[in-house]
Amino acid sequence: MPRAKKVEDVTAQTGTIAKEKLSETKATSKLTETSKAGKRSAKAIAAAHAKQEKEARKIDKAKAETSSIKPVIIRTKSRLERRSKSYRKKFALIDSNKRYALKDAAALIGQTNPVKFDSTIELSVHLAVDPKQADQNVRDSVLLPAGSGKQVRVAVFANGEDASAAEKAGAELVGQAEIIKELEAGSFSFDVLIASPSEMPKLGKYARLLGPRGLMPNPKSGTVTTDIGRAVRESKSGKVEYRVDSGGNLHIPVGKTSFTPESILQNVEATLSSIQSNRPATVKGAYMLSASLSTSMGPALKLSI
Repeated sequence: MPRAKKVEDVTAQTGTIAKEKLSETKATSKLTETSKAGKRSAKAIAAAHAKQEKEARKIDKAKAETSSIKPVIIRTKSRLERRSKSYRKKFALIDSNKRYALKDAAALIGQTNPVKFDSTIELSVHLAVDPKQADQNVRDSVLLPAGSGKQVRVAVFANGEDASAAEKAGAELVGQAEIIKELEAGSFSFDVLIASPSEMPKLGKYARLLGPRGLMPNPKSGTVTTDIGRAVRESKSGKVEYRVDSGGNLHIPVGKTSFTPESILQNVEATLSSIQSNRPATVKGAYMLSASLSTSMGPALKLSI
């Protein structure tokens, strides 16, 4: 046999023997579970196996206990369920999917008051306007034919003949010194402030105080006028001012729940007519998108307009 052939055979046999020894070493290492410190005794290995089995049983027991616990389902109540019992009782009188004719709404609204006091009836209208545009900032006042049902305290910022006319018309507070004294003190004993055009500039320094409260006299609302007597009489007989908010909505008081259905209907029709007459020329298509009638703390009736 050639020498090269013998060398190859010896090398192959040596490699096979080395592989077998390596396999035996790995098997022995696996059986004895060697650690960094060396081989472990059979007693230590058995203790380790027992510990592992104990931990496994604990895990299985915890899983079984967890699966047997029924999940707690927290049910969230609807907005209607969170209301008072009296509110839910009044809500049952209304068909929430129906749009009521003005006459039917005026007859039903007085029955939806969930409180014992004489609530204010409010007309809410959503307009298709952009209040950020100056020509679409809807603002005006309307004289309610049946009155507002509210005792209005009127103050008149005027002197001379205008002051005399205001006193005859029934204004509670007349004069400049008296009103300025209240403004300086930050107190208000009036609901409406009327001023003559000549005296109006003197109220400019109090604009930040009166404006947020809706008390600043304005020609558009009729509280800056030369006919002081008429303005006082209208304010006390049921004149209300309205102005669109940032969302394009109007909220206007149109009476009390103690009013007759006929009186409520008159006030609602007069208010809607006033809103329609103030429609901006730049608004195309539908103007009054939706409307509803509600008491101070009661459910709303959707109107068909």
